[in-house]
Amino acid sequence: MTMTQTDTPRYRDRTTLNHRIPTIFFALLLLGNIACADANTGLNGNQETPGGSFNLGSTASASDIAAWDLDMDPSGSGAPIGSGSVSEGKQTYDLKCASCHGVDGGGTSLGDQLVGREPLEGFPFGQVRGQYRRTVGNYWPYATTLFDYIIRAMPMNAPGSLTVDEVYAASAYILYMNDIIDENAVMDTESLPKVVMPARDRFVMDNRTGGPEIR
Repeated sequence: MTMTQTDTPRYRDRTTLNHRIPTIFFALLLLGNIACADANTGLNGNQETPGGSFNLGSTASASDIAAWDLDMDPSGSGAPIGSGSVSEGKQTYDLKCASCHGVDGGGTSLGDQLVGREPLEGFPFGQVRGQYRRTVGNYWPYATTLFDYIIRAMPMNAPGSLTVDEVYAASAYILYMNDIIDENAVMDTESLPKVVMPARDRFVMDNRTGGPEIR
């Protein structure tokens, strides 16, 4: 009788081991997780508190909340005190914005186009897709959106790193590049909400309240 390679005890043992490797791996992984859980329980007393907390993080202080409570609505409500001029904004923009959005605000592969007033007449964005790029100058209805977005989300590699004055200044410079304010303008809590954007009348305020009254 001829014995093939697959009939040898050595081959059968090796095949059995190969099938068991995934089971052994997951068993070790499970034991590791249990050990970590036991270690955490020993350090903190309880892995999970009665209130459902996993002992992660800490209670936000008043200063923690204030650092993020910087939203600005179209009326200017909620805006922090500060100011920035067009000339100051150019310095901020060139240093922290131009690498993504282009020196002239025309956009790059890393960041969207910010500057552009075409079309000067009409508002064809809903009728013809792709013909015009939506920019701050031709589409955004409120200048305060600039401040609100920049202070929380820009620059992309370090969001929240700009000071309040730098954000006012960057907003001023972007508005200036779109021919919306003049070169001597200064943006602050009072002046920014008063800027009338070219597309202001193309939008309406959302007055939905939610719940059964939503429509």
